[in-house]
Amino acid sequence: MITKNKLYEFCKEHVDNRILRIQDDISDIQAALASETKSSAGDKHETGRAMLQLEREKLGQQLKDAEKMALILTRISIAHKARTIVLGSWVKTSKSEYFLAVSAGEFTAGAESIYCISGGTPIGQLLLGKSIGDVISFNNEKIRIKEIQ
Repeated sequence: MITKNKLYEFCKEHVDNRILRIQDDISDIQAALASETKSSAGDKHETGRAMLQLEREKLGQQLKDAEKMALILTRISIAHKARTIVLGSWVKTSKSEYFLAVSAGEFTAGAESIYCISGGTPIGQLLLGKSIGDVISFNNEKIRIKEIQ
């Protein structure tokens, strides 16, 4: 049986794994930069270092984004049952089911699947603040909100 707690843990595990992977990649780049020794190649050496530093900056931004996701998760109360859709809501619609937290992909258990999405996604923005019975239009399709947990 799927619970909000399982959905939350799925999102948390996704974010934690992403942070660890990015940190490992940054460590690998740091090690590569440290092992680069000045060689007679000159320009080739400098180009290699510059590319590694650009990659490190890109990973640094990805790490910031992943840490923001982790922070969002800490602010979500899954025990709270709201009348309107908020972060932490599990929403059942006429089309799909959504858990509004962070973008972590599809959670599946048996034949059931729930999309873990952030409030910043297009569908997340449409759902936030809505109530049971409300209808949203997404991709020229009318979607009715059937249940909020």
